[in-house]
Amino acid sequence: MLENLPKTYNPKDFEDRIYQYWNDNGHFVAHIDENKKPFTIMMPPPNVTGSLHMGHALNNTIQDILIRWKRMEGYSALWLPGTDHASISTEARVVNKIKSEGKTKEGLGREGFLEEAWDWTHKYGNTIKNQLKKLGVSCDWTRDRFTLDEGLSKAVEEVFIRLYEKGLIYRGDRIINWCPSCRTAISDAEVEHEDSKGSIWHIRYPIKDSEEYIVIATTRPETMLGDLAIAVNPEDERYKDLIGKTAILPLMDREIPIIADEYVEMEFGTGAVKITPSHDPNDFEVGERHGLGQCIIMNEDATISENGGVYQGLERYEARKKIVEDLKERGYLVEIKDHDNAVGHCERCSTVVEPLISKQWFVKMEPLAKPALEAYEKGELNFIPPRFGKVYANWLENIRDWCISRQLWWGHRLPVYYCNDCDEIMVARTRPEKCTKCGSSDLYQDNDTLDTWFSSALWPFSTLGWPENTEDLQYFFPTDVLVTGYDIIFFWVVRMVFSSIEQMGEIPFKDVFLTGLVRDSQGRKMSKSLGNGIDPLEVIHEYGADALRFTLVTGNTPGNDMRFYMERVEANRNFANKLWNATRFVLMNLDEDVSKEQVSFDNLEEEDRWILSKLNKTIKEV
Repeated sequence: MLENLPKTYNPKDFEDRIYQYWNDNGHFVAHIDENKKPFTIMMPPPNVTGSLHMGHALNNTIQDILIRWKRMEGYSALWLPGTDHASISTEARVVNKIKSEGKTKEGLGREGFLEEAWDWTHKYGNTIKNQLKKLGVSCDWTRDRFTLDEGLSKAVEEVFIRLYEKGLIYRGDRIINWCPSCRTAISDAEVEHEDSKGSIWHIRYPIKDSEEYIVIATTRPETMLGDLAIAVNPEDERYKDLIGKTAILPLMDREIPIIADEYVEMEFGTGAVKITPSHDPNDFEVGERHGLGQCIIMNEDATISENGGVYQGLERYEARKKIVEDLKERGYLVEIKDHDNAVGHCERCSTVVEPLISKQWFVKMEPLAKPALEAYEKGELNFIPPRFGKVYANWLENIRDWCISRQLWWGHRLPVYYCNDCDEIMVARTRPEKCTKCGSSDLYQDNDTLDTWFSSALWPFSTLGWPENTEDLQYFFPTDVLVTGYDIIFFWVVRMVFSSIEQMGEIPFKDVFLTGLVRDSQGRKMSKSLGNGIDPLEVIHEYGADALRFTLVTGNTPGNDMRFYMERVEANRNFANKLWNATRFVLMNLDEDVSKEQVSFDNLEEEDRWILSKLNKTIKEV
């Protein structure tokens, strides 16, 4: 039999069968054992409708190495897997699916649409989990979690209500990032800023009852339709005589005041800025200080609203073109200059986001950010590599209140109820029977859902049964290490830390091991548009999981991007074949009935004893 062992190692003949044996026999299941120390890793939950990419393969290979190492060291090692409901991404896919069938989200209604979303999730949701199994991950599938599971949903509701009762969640009119394509608010962390070549327009604003004018510069001339003031610095000698006077808004013929505010930088542009409180976060603050009010000139689909006069109904960039033409024709346009600008895009669909005033729900961040920052400064939280601790600290030091409401149906619906008769707001675990203020039974629930990252922020403890004080929670929390990409420090790491400190009284993990991006052989980011993506499943099919895993973890350092070469995968497949042939050589030279017990250490050759000593030394060190 041994003499017939194939000369070439074919992973497909072994990997699936061995993995199935390990899984079926409970080798990945962690047990509560008071005689052992726990060691816990929470798998960063991939999108439930996603597919495995090289970043997942790298991240999970590292986690698998760590958890297998700790198992061998005698720890009760739990690696808990799971998936994220990915509200915006999943909803967009379901909308496209029903659209192809001639249906609409609104036509189906909320319940009908959610049925479609669950059907989609059940159909495609296991794809990435099955792909992870192909990679050989040794996580505890008996504890698999999903962010919309009943238990995790209960945790989300509980945290929302607790934060609301402490005054840390509030509803208010604020400038938010609005995606006209996804038709929802998105958080600052979900905005990707891309440098682009643009223009800056210098526009002349006449001063009322005089021949004077004041020139302002803007990169978004369409927003001038919502101008409610012009601001200058109170120390700017050029404009001191204009403070308190009135300017005429070009094209709209609306009178607007010239105000003094220290926010204005005298050296930037002309030193005079237009104030559009409904469409710029800084202008909103200025407007609040000076009681300017609001003037929304853009609809949710990025067309000009009824407040835009003759430009009503135009798409924002069509409006920009028409406004610039009219300014030039009427003598208000002074000049146009080239201008490099960092433009915010929705990280999901790449649409340019629009700053827009909107009534949304927010988390008050300052009280939560402070202890999360202190945990890092005290050395309780360790980043690998350490330089990324500065990214973490900088985000917390400059954090703004977190907009958590999303105009979506797929996700955790806000536990918020309103009275139709008196507009009272009620936050409750179950639907109130009547209004707590006026007694009316005419109530309705808020249609919005929570930001996906709100539920993901609770992942280290909600997955272990919180808010119930389960045995798993008592034994396996806090976890030990988080392995994740450096690109989601502010998306996820920051939020897990402050959520855990707030709800559990301690940080969720000690170490944060950060991986870089896996790039193609030319150093380019893998993307559909470039057509340079490499499917890990295809690599595994041709070369085996071990060859791919070995390629990803050799020649790679924490926090640094790596280039992926198929030649290295092939070389590592050949290395695995050498190990196979070495084993084959040994087995071919042994009697078939030989057993380990028959081998005496004293009878071994010197070179055999040397190899065994090196093996034992390595085992001891590792």
